[in-house]
Amino acid sequence: MPPSVARFPNRLPRVGRPHWLLLVLAGLIGVAGYFAPWVPHRAAGLVIIGLDLAEYVKFLPEVISGQIALTRELFYVPLFAASLSAGLLAGRRTLPVLGRALLALAAIPLALAMLPPAWSPTSLRTPEYRLQVLAIAVCLLMLPGIFLTRHLPRRLVLVVIALLGLAAALAPVNSFLLVRPAIAAVYNHPLPLGWGFWANLLGFLALSVVAIADVLSPAGFA
Repeated sequence: MPPSVARFPNRLPRVGRPHWLLLVLAGLIGVAGYFAPWVPHRAAGLVIIGLDLAEYVKFLPEVISGQIALTRELFYVPLFAASLSAGLLAGRRTLPVLGRALLALAAIPLALAMLPPAWSPTSLRTPEYRLQVLAIAVCLLMLPGIFLTRHLPRRLVLVVIALLGLAAALAPVNSFLLVRPAIAAVYNHPLPLGWGFWANLLGFLALSVVAIADVLSPAGFA
């Protein structure tokens, strides 16, 4: 076989493994959906985004009476998952320095977005917001903890991100479907699912799928 023919296969492009950039892109789609309309309406004041649901559901009669059993903090899981995932990715040594810095910075506002509206130091000490405060603390402590998590095995980090993505996709979606009939009763007409609902679901599911695909690949980011 001529040398040129023997070397030809080495010149063929290799199929690349799932890139860390795909994880970031999937997460961005999920976060964009979280801050987008879940309950669309012609009147801007009646649009409900994913972020508002944790507070909104507290005022539904069915939730107040206990007719609908709901853990409202589940609506914050996308923020918790996105902040922790950003912190974990920020510790990976093979990512560009600028990318790691941006991920670390993004983790902060994502965590602080879990603060309730019109909060005060006194209100944050009440049992109602205890779980939110704990979630925020965990996310913020992840940033100085980057110096420790950077040494975690790649596959362990990806498995954690996959589980976080799955929780961020399913937990708020399931909770929203539980309260959707009650919200429709308040609006007095059937409610279509807003594009934010779908973007949150598909974006975080994609995050989980890409992470698992990278776990199964023989090599990945360190």
